[in-house]
Amino acid sequence: MNTKKILWICLAILGVGIIITILIFSTEPEATKEGASIETAILVEVVATKKDTFNPVIVATGTVQPVEDVNLSPLVSGQIIRRDPAFTPGGFVKKNQVLLQIDPADYRNTLELRKSEFMQSQTTLDTEMGRQQIAEQDLELITGDTLFGNNPLSEEERKLVLRKPQLSAVKATISGAKASMDQAKLNLERTTIRAPFDAHILSQNVTEGALVSQGDDLGRMVGTADYWVVATVPVSKLQWLSFPNETHAEGALVRIENSTAWSGDTYREGYLDRQIGALDEQTRLARIMIKVSDPLATTEALKGKPKLMIGTFVEVKIEANAIANVVKLDRDYVRSNQTVWVMKDNKLEIRNVDIVLTDDTHAYIRQGLEANENVVITDLSTVSQGIELRTAKASSENKKAQ
Repeated sequence: MNTKKILWICLAILGVGIIITILIFSTEPEATKEGASIETAILVEVVATKKDTFNPVIVATGTVQPVEDVNLSPLVSGQIIRRDPAFTPGGFVKKNQVLLQIDPADYRNTLELRKSEFMQSQTTLDTEMGRQQIAEQDLELITGDTLFGNNPLSEEERKLVLRKPQLSAVKATISGAKASMDQAKLNLERTTIRAPFDAHILSQNVTEGALVSQGDDLGRMVGTADYWVVATVPVSKLQWLSFPNETHAEGALVRIENSTAWSGDTYREGYLDRQIGALDEQTRLARIMIKVSDPLATTEALKGKPKLMIGTFVEVKIEANAIANVVKLDRDYVRSNQTVWVMKDNKLEIRNVDIVLTDDTHAYIRQGLEANENVVITDLSTVSQGIELRTAKASSENKKAQ
């Protein structure tokens, strides 16, 4: 094959390739432009605010203490001849129930002796009264004979003649004898030791046959009618607590819980009773006293409720006074320096707020937030005023519209 023929074949192949290339590019589909946009706003979650009147709950811890607490002691000495079986640790006794009996024999004999002395002094008085009558008769004879004389009796002489000093001495003896008799009677009554109130026995330090003296510690008992829970709260929160006054016999309602010993839904109720007028020396917190009636749940109304034990640490939830016209917001949504993140017009606003009160879970805001505003609850790594924000709901609505 000659050179000219080879050249024509190469030109034909090149032409066919050019034609094929033109056909490919002329038939390629064109890309169409879709209506898409790149979203650069930060995705956040928000909660709507509500402005209303709320009752905060102030949470504190306290210790259970008895209202009535007595270390029983005898007022007279002697031998214990009887002990009531209820007078033992863990026992319950009623008011005026006999707990212990000291041997009364010596005191009974002393009372009889003092009665005898009193009766003897009464007899002496009767005798002296008779003598005084005779003296009055003698005085009449004397004054009658000297009525017109120059030497009448002086006042002192008249008292002596009428035996006034002797009568006064006898009356004083009677008073002393009566006092001795009353004291002997009182000592005899004191040989019987009774419960001063309905009580729970915590300790018992004496038994039958023991010799006791005045002031000995016989045992400890606490009243069962009421217990106190002594709790501590910040001084700034006292203004929101309601204590008993002339118009309200009971203070604010208090819910008492013990998470370590009671089940989660078990609680007791009490009422604010009083405020101790001194701060706790260690914590510098105010001390308040909560009264709990029937702490040992002995009545039918409290059947099944847990019993309070002296010295137990408990958690108290105090219903504070109502706060009107405030926004109630979860404490976690209050940022540093008392600020709140608000989403307005799809932008972030950092608001300074006036917090009236903060309880265990919420902050109550009077200024800085209004009703129906969107508070950002998402934690953001980058925070600056005016950054673009979006919510999942808003993004979904935009996609549907497109």
